[in-house]
Amino acid sequence: MRILICEDSVLLREGLVRLLEDAGHEVVSALPDAAELDAEVAATAPDLCILDVRLPPTHTDEGIRAALRLRSARAELPVLVLSQYVEERYASELIAGRGGALGYLLKDRVADVGEFVETVEAIAGGATVFDPEVVAQLLGRRGRDERMQRLTDREGTVLALIAEGKSNQAIAKTLHISEGSVEKHITAVFQKLDLEQDESGNRRVLAALVHIAHGGQPPAAATPSGDLS
Repeated sequence: MRILICEDSVLLREGLVRLLEDAGHEVVSALPDAAELDAEVAATAPDLCILDVRLPPTHTDEGIRAALRLRSARAELPVLVLSQYVEERYASELIAGRGGALGYLLKDRVADVGEFVETVEAIAGGATVFDPEVVAQLLGRRGRDERMQRLTDREGTVLALIAEGKSNQAIAKTLHISEGSVEKHITAVFQKLDLEQDESGNRRVLAALVHIAHGGQPPAAATPSGDLS
């Protein structure tokens, strides 16, 4: 897999290069800021872009703006955003924006190299993965929403695990229940959230998160079109 990295911290940037190359992937470019990002993406045609949320010169939202720009211009390009802290506004903007496979992880997840590489590969393969801390805050912020109030505690847990990108099998293992029970919970969750079921798991995850992040009013572009199995 060909990967482009945009991260201003030299230590983290070089660390990402090393661990990804050790995992058998090719880092086609490692940038300290987003100034040449679009040109580098055009020149190197990466299979995945990894970007820091906060980049020079202001260290505010350059990275997130670059990610949104990439997702809008190149819907087929998977994007993984790394953040030092949970930043709900940025997560919501990414969820609501146009684009395909997406990841939003806290930087401390990089410390678990094996899991991080698996996550990178899953996103490159079309999965949508959100850090559990991000999911928890989005769920909590909309805890008073009428639709969310329809969910039982177990259904809320299942929804959070779906949003993290877990398969039915992984959810069953995590909760120590059968896959059949997981399927019933998922059906109930999306019925209660007024979300239709179809055949693209990634878009269904996005639809669920958009629903949460926007108080039950997901943008038309993110209308669910998939089932997760």
